[in-house]
Amino acid sequence: MNTTKRISSISPSLTLAITAKAKAMKAEGKSVIGFGAGEPDFNTPQHIIDAAKAALDKGFTKYTPSSGLLELRKKIAQKFKEDNNLDYEPSQIIVSSGAKHSIFNAMFALVEEGDKIAVCISGGKDSMLLAKCMQELQRHGEKKFGLEFLVMDPGYAPENRALIESNAALLEVPVHIFETQIFDAVTMVEKNPCYLCARMRRGYLYEEAARLGCNKIALGHHFDDVIETLLMGMLYSGQIQGMPPKLWSTNHPGMQLIRPLYYVHEQDIVNWKNHNGLRFLRCACKFTERCETKEEDSKRLEMKRLIAALKKTNPNVDISIFRAAYNVHVDTLIEYESGGERHDFLSRCKPKK
Repeated sequence: MNTTKRISSISPSLTLAITAKAKAMKAEGKSVIGFGAGEPDFNTPQHIIDAAKAALDKGFTKYTPSSGLLELRKKIAQKFKEDNNLDYEPSQIIVSSGAKHSIFNAMFALVEEGDKIAVCISGGKDSMLLAKCMQELQRHGEKKFGLEFLVMDPGYAPENRALIESNAALLEVPVHIFETQIFDAVTMVEKNPCYLCARMRRGYLYEEAARLGCNKIALGHHFDDVIETLLMGMLYSGQIQGMPPKLWSTNHPGMQLIRPLYYVHEQDIVNWKNHNGLRFLRCACKFTERCETKEEDSKRLEMKRLIAALKKTNPNVDISIFRAAYNVHVDTLIEYESGGERHDFLSRCKPKK
């Protein structure tokens, strides 16, 4: 039966396993600091208990809206405004049962029944986590969709390719590796070789995905990538250009690009990597093979340092940058482009007939 197969594919919760182990060690008299379930080590404060009892007495015993009570979402919006100086409407807030639930919902919103998705794996921590998350989503989700785990070898050194293959085997991700000679092609390019390499890699991935019958490509861009890209465009290219979680390809008709890790912070990915003792490629390019031991000075690294400096005086500056892409007041812009057409403020200032 399908139900039996689905149940048999469910693996035990690592969070609960860690929590159980911590309790067992405490029972043996050992001093333990638990990093499993986010369970407070103190009782629920009395005022919260009293409020819960009062709510029951007032008849709050029915099913709530799937997005959460409107009164609660209003209070959350008020909290964001007063404590974080962030503007959210209650309609933009969803109350979930936890972080896993929220991430699952965000990823599932990008996947449709019958999709065949090419998960692009570079060998870094972001794409490897994405591959594992998409694999788990396929196993335990209600929607049926196919996956291809694509690894393009642009000319990796043997040890770098071996690392990708060993990590894929460790995580039980069945990768499809195809080879190109991109590194050799860009070796002689002096100006912006990284930009050219990225463009060529993206093109090859689209072509291979289409050859395998995929209609979507999933990339491992995360929250930090989104805000860093926004800042780089403003500071170095003189443009405001975002990184949406879902968009249609302009060069490959019928192909969609999705970014399921859109709301995931890079530090959480680093924590996952460190917790499991994993080592991934940081930069396997022939130009920057020293990246494994030394940070490469780059525009993106500059953005990371800039954001870190700003967070010292405004801890929520990263969220504010992220929210800026949601709160664009087009009528205040001098000029903008939409659908291939440019619009300027003069056209909006023409006398009305």
